[in-house]
Amino acid sequence: MSNKSGLAFCAAALFAAAPASALTFSEKLDRLVAAYPETIAGWKGNVLALKNGDAVEIDDGVVRDHFAMLAEGDVEDSLQQLYEAGPCDPKPAVNSDPGRIRSEPLMKAMYGDSAKVVRARLTPVDWFGETLRVTSVNGVDKALAKVRDELAARSDLRPYLAPSAGVFNWRKVSGQPNLSVHSFGAAIDLNTKFADYWVWSGGKPGRVPVYKNKYPMEIVEIFERHGFIWGGRWYHYDTMHFEYRPELIAIGRASGAAACK
Repeated sequence: MSNKSGLAFCAAALFAAAPASALTFSEKLDRLVAAYPETIAGWKGNVLALKNGDAVEIDDGVVRDHFAMLAEGDVEDSLQQLYEAGPCDPKPAVNSDPGRIRSEPLMKAMYGDSAKVVRARLTPVDWFGETLRVTSVNGVDKALAKVRDELAARSDLRPYLAPSAGVFNWRKVSGQPNLSVHSFGAAIDLNTKFADYWVWSGGKPGRVPVYKNKYPMEIVEIFERHGFIWGGRWYHYDTMHFEYRPELIAIGRASGAAACK
């Protein structure tokens, strides 16, 4: 279990609204390991063991509010909020951002700690008339190809999918010190013509206007089926954004979290 004090969980409740979890923290870690069999060997005590020999601290013992977790969260922080998958439109509570909190040390250990290393692991994926460069680590390229193949059967959805706004881009999250998942070639942005983004709407951290999603939920459901979470489920929304985080979908489902209630 996490070694954070009860104060940590009080802080999380105050600053990061999220559904209660039916899983223990150990069970969450088991699902994290199972989601990445190519790169994570297992966990013991407070350490995740990577198959490349790296080790990542699970819980650094620091008590953070929601925005500090977004900027520099550890593995424990990244698993606190439950992701609610399903074909229904989201209605996230204030600061419910499941997936926006990430462990950068873990992402670097899995995908690469520099643009050069990540770039060497990118592979082409055909995407509705384009060629996207996607990481081959953790089978992200194969998962995206499965998404494409399912979506290809629906010609009515194509306008929402292409041109893509991109996959690999070694950069920080806008306004934050941590790297975007695009830096690791494990995220894709769809056609910006239909996008809503909390910053574009004039939102401020913790105070964001309500949006109306323009992407068909069929697209979201297909992405989620193959391990991608959707930025439209975040209070600080980014509706064109999908990133490969199969552990969050597995944890959410095992905890009974669902978008359709």
